[in-house]
Amino acid sequence: MVSFTGWNIVPKILINLMFVVYSAMCLIPILLVLSISLTDEKSLVTDGFHLIPKLFSLVGYEYVFSGTSTILNAYKVTILVTVVGTLLHLFVTSLMSYAISRNEVKYRNQIAFLVFFTILFNGGLAPTYILITRYLHLKDTLFVLIVVMLVSPVHVMIMRNFFKTLPDAIIESARIDGSGEFMTYFRIVLPLSTPVLATIGLFISVAYWNDWFTSALFIENNKLYSLQYLLQSLMTNIQNLQSNESASRSIEQAIGMLPGESARMATCVLSIGPIILAYPLLQKYFVKGLTLGAVKS
Repeated sequence: MVSFTGWNIVPKILINLMFVVYSAMCLIPILLVLSISLTDEKSLVTDGFHLIPKLFSLVGYEYVFSGTSTILNAYKVTILVTVVGTLLHLFVTSLMSYAISRNEVKYRNQIAFLVFFTILFNGGLAPTYILITRYLHLKDTLFVLIVVMLVSPVHVMIMRNFFKTLPDAIIESARIDGSGEFMTYFRIVLPLSTPVLATIGLFISVAYWNDWFTSALFIENNKLYSLQYLLQSLMTNIQNLQSNESASRSIEQAIGMLPGESARMATCVLSIGPIILAYPLLQKYFVKGLTLGAVKS
């Protein structure tokens, strides 16, 4: 009898090879961005882009950090908004999701429909701006960077579906032992919801970190600029200087020394560097949270 056990390894090799190629496709652009940020601007013009810098230079980072106090302040603002906003978002979202996931809550289906309705339709940019500026008076405040993304209907629906997968017997046993709703929520439900909390936390922390549009709309004080908005403004200034045809010769000579591409890539490295470190720490919760949160009972 012929044995085909040796053929079983072929599909595994092909699958692993496919993932190696896919991983390389994801990593090479990041390495290229890092290489460009560490390459001299003249070398980029003459030699093009390479994975290994032909002429090493930190001019791009020096240009970005030329206003060191402004950059550091933007980092502080963004880190504060990301941490506080993520924690508040998880707290508010989990409270609402837990409430509409319980069968004993009256009108839970109607409330869930209203949440789902806002996924399809929203008030729009103009009403949101009027609400924030005229009625809530949050313009040019730090809290406006948090409150705009404080609740996401998509996250509410994902977390609601996850809570519905929790066994009712656990919650009922806690109530029999005399636990109140808040005690059950904090001591029973939240510890069992680590996967979905980590998943939603990762989503919203990335959203807070990459948010620049809120600063562009509501922030005029440069001390409250987010990191992404500040770096984007920096790149816009470089483009304006390089495209200004009416500038004097001395300014044009100075423009020629501006680290255009290297500075752009340096801003990319500075913007994605800190947040990308969260993925390896939350990867196991991320995968499990997506799987369980997508189950509809």
